[in-house]
Amino acid sequence: MIKVQKIYENEQLKTLIVKGHANYKAKGEDIVCAAVSTATILTANAIEHLKLNQAIDLDVSEGYFKISLLEKQDTVIGLLKNLEYTLNELEKQYPKYIKNQKEG
Repeated sequence: MIKVQKIYENEQLKTLIVKGHANYKAKGEDIVCAAVSTATILTANAIEHLKLNQAIDLDVSEGYFKISLLEKQDTVIGLLKNLEYTLNELEKQYPKYIKNQKEG
């Protein structure tokens, strides 16, 4: 199961951690893992492309993605909200394979 940990500070999403594997299907056929991977990497790439890297702290490895907001930057906040929305929608569609948790 993929676990998503959303950490809020003053009602603002501060950190988002995604870890684990969905195990929906075999490696290479797992559409849940592919959707989550695409959403997370798309967010990170958009931030990099817009040259807003200074606003975040990013840690990515096999089965792990962590993004933390370092600066209050509207575009980055919008991208993080979009990622959060996408992960929430994936949980609605595949509740056995992805779980979102909210803290703070």
